[in-house]
Amino acid sequence: MIAEVPDVDAKGPVIALLGPTNTGKTHRAIERMLDHRSGMIGLPLRLLAREVYDRVSARVGEGAVALVTGEEKRVPARPRYWVCTVESMPVDRPVDFLAVDEIQLAAHRQRGHVFTDRLLRARGRVETWILGAWTIAPLLRELLPDARIDSRPRFSELRHVGELKLSSLPPRTAVVAFTAERVYELAERLRRRRGGAAVVLGALS
Repeated sequence: MIAEVPDVDAKGPVIALLGPTNTGKTHRAIERMLDHRSGMIGLPLRLLAREVYDRVSARVGEGAVALVTGEEKRVPARPRYWVCTVESMPVDRPVDFLAVDEIQLAAHRQRGHVFTDRLLRARGRVETWILGAWTIAPLLRELLPDARIDSRPRFSELRHVGELKLSSLPPRTAVVAFTAERVYELAERLRRRRGGAAVVLGALS
């Protein structure tokens, strides 16, 4: 049984921008936020929030942008824009534009309740954007039947190129493994043969 959805009719339209990774959803939301006089964006990772904060600050000045995460809080006297982790969004502050990124994390065992709350209650006065993967589309249609759902195609095509030796991989290649041990093993081999590798660990969603 699904709980009753709060009445948010007084707010602006809700637009769901859905698609796979590397389709420019977050970039479009940032640009759209800056089109408004005020805005807030909730991001899934602290480091991503800091990166977006630096980017927005470079555009409009540090005095116009607040950064709020679980570990860092920078709030100038009169911020126009708020860049936050989803858990740290001050949703009681009125802004013209509001966006929540990676909304499919509403299904996450530990963090899902926060993303679900933002999905149902966080709204911009003029416009709200919900960003995420297509997997969340059925739930959005059920909970937010009036939301407009737009799709984004991937910028670059993923292609399987067959078997390659690590020594013959071109620069900027992503190597995916499915256990932490295998990730570190491959990273060490790449460091020995190619001089360097960056490691990212996380769950697939």
